[in-house]
Amino acid sequence: MVDVVVLGQVGRDLVVRVDAVPAAGEAAPVRERVEVLGGKGANQGVACAQLGLATALVGVVGDDRAADAVLERAVADGMDVGHVVRRAGATTALLLDVVADGGERRLLEHVPDDVLLRPDDVRAAAGLVGRARAVLLQLQQPADALAPALGTARDALLVADGAPQDEGFRDTLLDRVHVLRADEDEAALLLGDAPDGVDATVAAAHELVGRGPRVVALEAGDANVVAWAEGHVVVPLLGGPPVDPTGGGDSFVAGLVAALLAGHDAATAAWWASTAAAATASRLGGRPDLDVARVAADAARHRREHETGH
Repeated sequence: MVDVVVLGQVGRDLVVRVDAVPAAGEAAPVRERVEVLGGKGANQGVACAQLGLATALVGVVGDDRAADAVLERAVADGMDVGHVVRRAGATTALLLDVVADGGERRLLEHVPDDVLLRPDDVRAAAGLVGRARAVLLQLQQPADALAPALGTARDALLVADGAPQDEGFRDTLLDRVHVLRADEDEAALLLGDAPDGVDATVAAAHELVGRGPRVVALEAGDANVVAWAEGHVVVPLLGGPPVDPTGGGDSFVAGLVAALLAGHDAATAAWWASTAAAATASRLGGRPDLDVARVAADAARHRREHETGH
């Protein structure tokens, strides 16, 4: 049985590090350059695989040389790419990330419509999705493409990352998914307004729990709020200043899923998630380097220090 199926973007990440992001008309020397497998789908998939979960990707690449390298890297990372579509005539997605000291970044994305999922792509993966213990839906993908998975993944933990642009899909999604994660902008789409401050974010997370999901995780400035019907936890951003925030949110989702599939409660899962995110943000390029035993131990230590003050 496959543990996790990730439906999302698969592409290339080109990350360059500079002293400061140049203003318009200026140039900056690149201090470091990293080219990696990227896209939110691939990032979450890599993180899940590193956390010991049998992981498969459902996504789209082009029929170019870049796709060869992307798929080769995904296989080397231990993922099943049998349902990654190679779209004839399409160009594989490219994400260009300019990162300055302190984690300031600019992101340029070339994601052609042809490398977004289509309903038939997801229907073709129905057998795979139906066998999974967890299905991760990236809501940057078109709603009509993700909708078939809601019916296919009947026994899986359904996890949604983001907020659908399609307003009509939101209520259906919230009613169906078990876990929802959103950043501040995505929370504004889901709620009408972005919550202001931790207390407002806690209230917003509980409001969303009341609309269907069992667990809701929302960004709240320098913390993450994870709420469930009986309570919530506010976990501060862990580690030092981020080297590169790219991929931190993707590792957060993977940590949350890994903990829940291991039978942990939502509070423990929140600490796993934040620990995984911090580990990834400490590296240039957004590529995770996770180990489940290390994440579990570090999460327990961070939680103990937070709760006891030492």
